[in-house]
Amino acid sequence: MIKKIIMTGLVCSYATALNAQVNIKLNFPNKQDTELSPIVKEKVEEYATKINNIIQEEKKLMEAELEILAKESLPQAEFNKKKADIADRYSTKIDERIEALGFDLDEVIQKQVRYSLLNSDITSEEELKAKLMKKFRAARNLSPYFSYGIMTLTNDQPDNDLDKNIAYSNNLEVGFKLNYQFDRMSPWGLISGLGFSWRTIRLDNNKFFSKDNNGQVSVADYGGNVDKNKMRTGYLMVPLGLQYNFSKLKNAGMDIQYRPYGSGFRVAANAYGGVKMSTNNIVRGDSEDFRNRSNYQVNPFVYGGQLTFSYNSLSLFVKKDFSNYFKGSYFPNDKALVIGLALGL
Repeated sequence: MIKKIIMTGLVCSYATALNAQVNIKLNFPNKQDTELSPIVKEKVEEYATKINNIIQEEKKLMEAELEILAKESLPQAEFNKKKADIADRYSTKIDERIEALGFDLDEVIQKQVRYSLLNSDITSEEELKAKLMKKFRAARNLSPYFSYGIMTLTNDQPDNDLDKNIAYSNNLEVGFKLNYQFDRMSPWGLISGLGFSWRTIRLDNNKFFSKDNNGQVSVADYGGNVDKNKMRTGYLMVPLGLQYNFSKLKNAGMDIQYRPYGSGFRVAANAYGGVKMSTNNIVRGDSEDFRNRSNYQVNPFVYGGQLTFSYNSLSLFVKKDFSNYFKGSYFPNDKALVIGLALGL
C-alpha cells in the first residue's frame, strides 16, 4: 500500500509538471526541493505512459458495457447496482494490469535518493563511493561569527581609581572562524580565524579618563553629571586552539563513516593574541563634551586564553587576558575578563 501511494505521488507529480511545463521536484527527508534524476524521470515517464494506456483501454471497454447496460431499460436501483459492479470489476482489472507491470519502486527510490544526495546519476559502485567520500570529507571551512560579552577587570589588589570606579563594560567582536577537522571521523579539530574586537570601559561616579599635557592618564572627576563616558579600543584578534566534538559517528553508506563537525555539543580551548588598532575616549555631560582618539596608554598588544562551550551555532565563552589592560605602571595588574555568547553565522 505504501509503495502504491508513493508511486501514485510520483506519477501525479510527473503529470502535473508535464501539463504545467515546469521542472519536476520531489520532497525528500532533507526538506529541500530536489530535482528529479534524469534516470528516475525516464522511468516515471515510461511507467506513467503505460498506466495511462491501461486506463484508456479499460475505460473504453467499460464505456461499451455501460452503453449496452443503458439499453436494457432496467429499474433505476438495479441499473445503479450493475453499473457499480461493472466499475468495480474494471477497477480491479486495472489494478491487476498495473501490478503486472512489475515496476521496481525500491530501485527507483534508491536512485532518486542517490541523485538527491550527490546531484548526479551514479552508474558504478566505485563512482558512488568516490562521490560519497568527497561529499563527507573532513570539515574545513571559514564562517562568520558575532559575539558579545560582559567585561570586567581583575586585579589581585583592586585598590586603584579604575577598580573603584569601573562601571558596566563590554566586548563586541565580529570576524571569521576557521574550523579544520583533522579527518572525516576525528572528534578533534583546529580552530583559528581573524576578528575585530571592540573593548569598551565605562566609569561610574561621574568619573572619566583624563590625560594631561605630558600624556599621563588618570581617572578624574568630571565636575558635573556625566551622561555618557566610554573608552573604546579596537583590536585585530587571532585565536588558535583545539576543539573537541561530542557528535556520534554517522554512516554515509558503503562502509563510509563520518562525524558531523560543526553541529552538536563541542568544547574548545584556545589562546589568542591581538594588536591595537585605535582608542576613542568619549565623554558627554552637563559640562564639557569631547571625543579624543589619542594615546590613553592602553596596551598595544593583548594575549590570553579562552574556553568555549558550543551547541550547533550558539556558544558560551569565557576569555581571560594574561596581559595588562594598560601599559606599564598605569592601573597595574588590571586584566580583562569577558563572559559572553557567540553566534556562528
